[in-house]
Amino acid sequence: MRIRLPDKVHTIIETLQAAGYEAYAVGGCVRDSVLGRTPNDWDITTSAKPEETKRLFARTIDTGIMHGTVTVMLEREGFEVTTYRIDGEYEDCRHPKEVTFTASLEEDLKRRDFTINAMAYNEQDGLVDIFGGIRDMEAGVIRCVGDARERFTEDALRMLRAVRFSAQLGYRIEETTADAVKRLAPSLRRISVERIQAELVKLAVSPHPDYLRIAYETGITAEVLPEFDLCMETPQNNPHHCYSVGEHILHSMLAVEPDKALRLGMLFHDIGKPQTLTIDEDGITHNKMHPAVGAEMTKKILRRLKFDNDTIDKVTKIVLYHDQEIALNDAGVRRAVNRMGEDIFPMILAVRRADISAQSDYKREEKLERLDYIERMYEDIRSRHEAVSLKDLAVNGSDLIALGMQPGRQIGEILHELLEIVLEDPSKNRKDELTDICRRRIKGRRISDAET
Repeated sequence: MRIRLPDKVHTIIETLQAAGYEAYAVGGCVRDSVLGRTPNDWDITTSAKPEETKRLFARTIDTGIMHGTVTVMLEREGFEVTTYRIDGEYEDCRHPKEVTFTASLEEDLKRRDFTINAMAYNEQDGLVDIFGGIRDMEAGVIRCVGDARERFTEDALRMLRAVRFSAQLGYRIEETTADAVKRLAPSLRRISVERIQAELVKLAVSPHPDYLRIAYETGITAEVLPEFDLCMETPQNNPHHCYSVGEHILHSMLAVEPDKALRLGMLFHDIGKPQTLTIDEDGITHNKMHPAVGAEMTKKILRRLKFDNDTIDKVTKIVLYHDQEIALNDAGVRRAVNRMGEDIFPMILAVRRADISAQSDYKREEKLERLDYIERMYEDIRSRHEAVSLKDLAVNGSDLIALGMQPGRQIGEILHELLEIVLEDPSKNRKDELTDICRRRIKGRRISDAET
């Protein structure tokens, strides 16, 4: 098998080889190349020790020199070059306490997580696949290198990575590997939330976000996202639904594009349903106020997982507004865009379509027709450039001050009054019209003040 190495990777490998050392591209870049994908980055493994690598290249960075890693810089592009190593004892379920450099490529590959990530390549020797990575790729299997319990004991995050690779590639997790996850999932508590968050996002935006089900079945979500477990265990005995809350969430995630905010919005849109579950006298389940409850829960969960503020804001709004009523007229749509936000409203439309797709057939056609009508009105509003927020008004605070108003809260109040008028009737969004309204408002306020 031949892999086309980038020129700079070839140069690094050839330089190391010319100096008498072994060197190979290794890990994910080899896996992706075999799959016909373009790797995001290229890692190189070598028999050269860090100081030996440093002597061969004009510019290097000591990225992780204690663990054998040096970043070689070629024309402002960095490539990690790591010495063959054997990892010592792991004390924190994530990093080895110490490493021992070795002259054996096999020993280096032996310490890696999965067979599909334990392949090496150079143009001289071709593909080095000691642990059956190609075989497992052909079979569509995620399998640990060696003993799965040892690999997960060394680095607990590998359990979540197994599910993430499964979701990205559409592979199943080999039985003994899955059994080891079930046994060792509680050790994920020792992994930093930032690492957990990164893996969850990669899983969520993968081609198979519904493989989060595997994380549930193996006990991973019980440790990192227990609120989802409650959803998987909450039934929906309701004409509008045909799945449990959790299964509905998983099916809905498949129905939106792989955008971070959208996929997370679908993951959390019904997270408040277990907490709001009621059952009426006919045995029908209801979940009143679940968007508001879910929005508060979502904010707390995303903060716990240390997401950035922009993601927290967007996803929380998606959860809050995903089921909110929108009046079937232009004014109603304009008000909804104003209320939800111009950046959020298009997401809400996508979320509602995905939500409907993951429900039962009950009134589905009617729901989709309603949504189509709202989308058409929204597109017409956009094409006419109608005002939906204060920034779209034909007047601003400076205009009101020019009319004689004193800077302060009243200016904001009047601008919001004007926006309400324009949301109802966009033809009034003209400077002369709004200025005239302002004059009347100001005059009315002065008379009122004089009378008091």
